[in-house]
Parts: sequence; C-alpha cells; structure tokens
Amino acid sequence: MNAQDIAEKASGVFVLPDAVTRLKECMDDNAASIDDIAEIIAFDPGLTSQMLKVANSALYRFPNKIETISRALQVIGTRSAYDLALAYGITHAFSDINAKVIDLDKFWEQSVSCGLLAKYFAENKRIREPEKLFVCGLLHNIGELVIASEVPQEAKRCLAFNARVSPAELQKAILGFTYAELSSALVQCWGIPESIYRPVSLIHDVDSGVDDSDTLILQLSYVLALDNVNPEVYPSYHNLSPELHDRLALKREDLEDALDITNLQCISVMSLFNPNSFILY
Repeated sequence: MNAQDIAEKASGVFVLPDAVTRLKECMDDNAASIDDIAEIIAFDPGLTSQMLKVANSALYRFPNKIETISRALQVIGTRSAYDLALAYGITHAFSDINAKVIDLDKFWEQSVSCGLLAKYFAENKRIREPEKLFVCGLLHNIGELVIASEVPQEAKRCLAFNARVSPAELQKAILGFTYAELSSALVQCWGIPESIYRPVSLIHDVDSGVDDSDTLILQLSYVLALDNVNPEVYPSYHNLSPELHDRLALKREDLEDALDITNLQCISVMSLFNPNSFILY
C-alpha cells in the first residue's frame, strides 16, 4: 500500500463540507472582509452552531456568552475561526466510520487530548494562532479512520501495540507507513496549508533534527496524549524522552500542569469534535 495513493482516493470519499471549502477560498482572498467570512459561516447551520459552541466552550473560557458569529470572529479572530471550522469539517467528514472496527471514543479522546496539549504549549510559548496547533493535534491520526474504512482488518491488526512496540512502529510494519503520514497526505490533498500538514508529517521524526516550534510541540503533545489515554499499556511518561521537553525549555512540572489542565477540558471539548457526539449536543 502507498500512503499517497490511498490519500488521493480518500480525498474523494471523505469530502469537506462546502462551507469549509468556501471559507478557505475566502481566507485566500486578501480582499475578503470579516463580514464575508461571517456570511459563509451563517449559511451553514451546522457550522454556525459548532462555531458558537466552540467559542463558548472550555477551549476559550471567555467570561461573557458569545451569541453571534460576528462576535465570535471578533474575539477569536478570522484565521483561528477558519482553523476551527476546518477541524469541524474534517471530523464531520468521518462521521460514518464503523465503530466496530476501532474504538472511536478512544480515538477521539487521544486526538482531542493531543490537540489540547498542543494548544496549551503553543499558548505557553506565545505562538501566534495556537488553534493551528490544536487542529494539528486533532487531525494527526485521521489516517487511522481511512484505514478502518478501506482495510478494516489491517486497522484491527494495528491496534495490537504494546510497551515494546509503539503504534507508529506497528503501523509501519503492517502498512508500510504510519497513520500520521497518511493523515498528512490526505490533508495536503484537501488543499489545506502546509502549516497544518507539515508538523503532522513529522510527528514521529523526533531524531530528524527539525527545530521549528510547531513540530516540537506536536511531537511532545503526541507522546503525552498517547501515554495519558492508554494507561493500561503505558505508565505515565513511558514514551517521553527528556529532549522532547528540553528542546522547548519545559520542565517535568510544566508537563504535569499541562496534563492536569487539559484533562479537565477534554471531556467537554470531545463533545464538540467527536462525530458520534454531534447528534447528542
């Protein structure tokens, strides 16, 4: 199997909502105004509802209730709003995945946990538009959903990781590529910016010498989320190597704070991005 070929096929099967595609075109148009963006969102009731839920969620913790899209765009920012709309659109595209193949609740728990941790560290490092890192974390493993849909038996085999064999190592052995590589290729096929797909493509390449903050944050967030969501397989910090946080000038206490805060956020934020929850909330 080839990740690029699978991604190209999947990009025609898992289609982004029209509103998200139009938002990207609008964001690429330097002449577009905040009113143009608000109008696109307002024409999609599902996206409108999602944006208001997110703006009023634990992801932001604004003191006053935000009741209109125009107000949400003012306080969140248009680029961050696009990133969150993108996250909604992609998770919505995978709403029909068979829950019997993989544990979808655990899948989304790890994805959301990784996203929240990445956003937390981005804010800690004062990186602009930390929502971009949230989206990277949220989408880093959507390749698993593609494999669960296209070759479910292989997806089941990839669940057998353990303390000696990491998920990425097992995926590479069975598929010839990792879920992250497939995720990155699919996101690229959708025409989504390099600032999203590049850190995802490098999430497991901790020895590659890459030193940009986005990638380093995503690599750290991934291993913390992996251990955090799979305590039956990994003790705390099992997959953490010191250089992952040393390169970001973070101490172990900083990681503990990040996990404490994001664990409190995780359940409520999961209800926003887990497609299984869209009907309930």
